[in-house]
Amino acid sequence: MLLSAGAMQPLLARIGMLRAHAVYLKAKDHCPAYRDFLESNGKLRRGRWKLADLPITTKENYVKKYSLVERCYYGRLPAAGVVIDESSGSSGVPNNWVRSAEEREDVKRILQLNYQLIYRDSGCILLNCFALGPWATGMNVSMSLVDVGILKSIGPDQKKLENSLELFGSDYRYLVFGYPPFIKSFVDTTHLDLKKFRMDLIVGGEGISEPLRTHLLQYFQTAISSYGASDLEINIGVETELTINLRRLCMKDRALSKTLFGRETPPMIFQYNALDYIVETTPAGELVFTIGRQTSAAPKLRYNLHDLGGVITHQQLRETLASHGIDIFQLATPQSRFPLLFVYGRSDLTVPFFGAKVSPTDLEELINADANLVRQINSFQISSYEDEAINRRLKIRLETVKDLPGPLAPTEQLHQLIFDGLCRVNQDFREVTKMFDRSCVEIEIYEFETGPFKERDIRIKNKYIGQ
Repeated sequence: MLLSAGAMQPLLARIGMLRAHAVYLKAKDHCPAYRDFLESNGKLRRGRWKLADLPITTKENYVKKYSLVERCYYGRLPAAGVVIDESSGSSGVPNNWVRSAEEREDVKRILQLNYQLIYRDSGCILLNCFALGPWATGMNVSMSLVDVGILKSIGPDQKKLENSLELFGSDYRYLVFGYPPFIKSFVDTTHLDLKKFRMDLIVGGEGISEPLRTHLLQYFQTAISSYGASDLEINIGVETELTINLRRLCMKDRALSKTLFGRETPPMIFQYNALDYIVETTPAGELVFTIGRQTSAAPKLRYNLHDLGGVITHQQLRETLASHGIDIFQLATPQSRFPLLFVYGRSDLTVPFFGAKVSPTDLEELINADANLVRQINSFQISSYEDEAINRRLKIRLETVKDLPGPLAPTEQLHQLIFDGLCRVNQDFREVTKMFDRSCVEIEIYEFETGPFKERDIRIKNKYIGQ
């Protein structure tokens, strides 16, 4: 494909920057929220334009500050063809994102392009197991890929997935979409003989570990992850044969991983099109995205998702590998020359769990809302991990105050309180509870400055609660 050729990449990057400039000019003149945002940051001025000079937008300083309508061009919702997606927000109040008809066509084009690049097939049965309803990923997958195969949208429901496979039988090729933990649970517990089916897998919502991928490849011909966000778009980057094999190589060669990504543990790695997306990195290592298309209902300029990572060009990767005595074409042939986007995780301490994002703010709110816990808990830590059976689990560690004013409730009671509280304050968590047993959420209690709170591990998400 011409756009993925190496000679095209510098040109695509330049055109992408020109398109971003056009988005900026339109937003400055016709988006009430963005114009006010520029003015309040002292950036509403004429003269030479430079993307890096524009203030960074975030959910906190932009999305929550301005109304949904103010963030749209011309201060109004498009008259028709609009879809509004939802994602969980703080205090249980969801954030909403407007998608215009033209914007959805752009997403459709990108998704279909990735589909054709990877699978080069028609007539697949596509089984969409992402959450449906107002959630961005599930609905956009269904709307975008209905033209390229036989689509059935079933949501994260194992019984419906089993029924669909039994209904259509083993003569078809299947492409299954879903959250990694849900798919893991399905292959481990289904009564079906999956060896009879030809299935490929696309996962999203959270990263996939290489041990889990290896496990899933016993049942699927391929297992590929996609990177996106409801704040922006669902398919900004996609794993390719090159990025998967590069990650596996770095799992074995930690020095190479350190050279390429700054850490010995390799991140998730994707490829993206610089014509559509400009990706920058802040001094703190956070990814900042600009979508270079004017067809969006609302502009996305220098938006910080609080994801940690970076970008490298295909040429930079090729040269670095060569310096380590590795020919890049040993990793994949043929291969796209699109730039690489790598992602480690969140800088805001949020952890992924079955496609939902559990934030320290969620825990802080439900603990502070309880008259006993707010006096008894000094701090907490959140971690999401895979156990020895590669099952996803959420661990919440609670540290009591130094002088505990009365006994804590039994652990079982605390578990119910916290589990139900997460369902109350986090809409996405509430939606995904149908995918896992309550025992997948673990609660551990520690006395003041003991256990993990004695010598705190910075790799575990930690949050202090003011007394």
